[in-house]
Amino acid sequence: MTAAAPASGAAEPAPPRRRRGHRIRTGRIGVHAFLLTVSLAFLAPLLLAVYASLRPYEETSEHGYFSLPRKLSFDYYQRAFSDSEMTKYFINTLLIAVPGVLITLFFASFTAFCVARLRVRGSLLLLMLFTAGNLLPQQVIVTPLYVLFNRIPLPYWMSDSMTMFDSYWAVLSVQIGFQIGFCVFVLANYMRTLPQEILEAAIVDGAGVWTQYLRITLPLCRPALAALGTLQFTWMYNDFLWALVFISDGDKLPVTSALNNLRGQFFTDYNLLAAGSVIVALPTLIVFLLLQRHFIAGLTLGAGKG
Repeated sequence: MTAAAPASGAAEPAPPRRRRGHRIRTGRIGVHAFLLTVSLAFLAPLLLAVYASLRPYEETSEHGYFSLPRKLSFDYYQRAFSDSEMTKYFINTLLIAVPGVLITLFFASFTAFCVARLRVRGSLLLLMLFTAGNLLPQQVIVTPLYVLFNRIPLPYWMSDSMTMFDSYWAVLSVQIGFQIGFCVFVLANYMRTLPQEILEAAIVDGAGVWTQYLRITLPLCRPALAALGTLQFTWMYNDFLWALVFISDGDKLPVTSALNNLRGQFFTDYNLLAAGSVIVALPTLIVFLLLQRHFIAGLTLGAGKG
């Protein structure tokens, strides 16, 4: 007597479930290993500078920078801050970076609002002009700007030299002029993703242009503004070219020039110089940590949109 054949509609037994660990693909492990390697490569100079700044120069000169430490201290940080007069140079940098960031974001956000949210004739051409300005090498116009700023008069209360040359106004105007194009491009693309119905409802309620800009559009652009603010502060803070060209008075130079005061005429203590470099880099790190949440949100703008 033969066994009955299984019914054609009967379900076949399910294959055994694989372990969760087997689901991890080799490619994913390779990606994480690559990202970890790149991260360590970028952090290596900073970590080496911090490590060297905590060790005496005599020890590193005898045993090398990659040797085990015999003594660690923060003496170099105190010396670097006092010997280079960093307080004065920090104030000089803030007088350039803080107004520069605020003015750049204000003009860029309002221009992007006109281009993206208002029906302005020639808005696409205007956006292309702002974007094309970023392609111009800055070094090309150093000499024309140098001559121009020496011929633009300013009152004494604005500039000791009675011209834009040797004043913060020259550096500030160049920083704003070069950075505003990038900000307009980013903000205009972001504002186009905002629902148009929000502005239409505000117009129906009688909102004017400034109300649409200040009370409706800007609050929605907070992640983008925070991300751009972090980048702009970092770029303006670290810049040294324009201050070196347009400022002749050493007391007006930014904090990046304070590192030159740590160099000796015949001998340079590179551990002391490393401590000064770490101190100079701290403000940008603090700004990033304070705006980290908004900065990451700004980097992922539009990631979830179809």
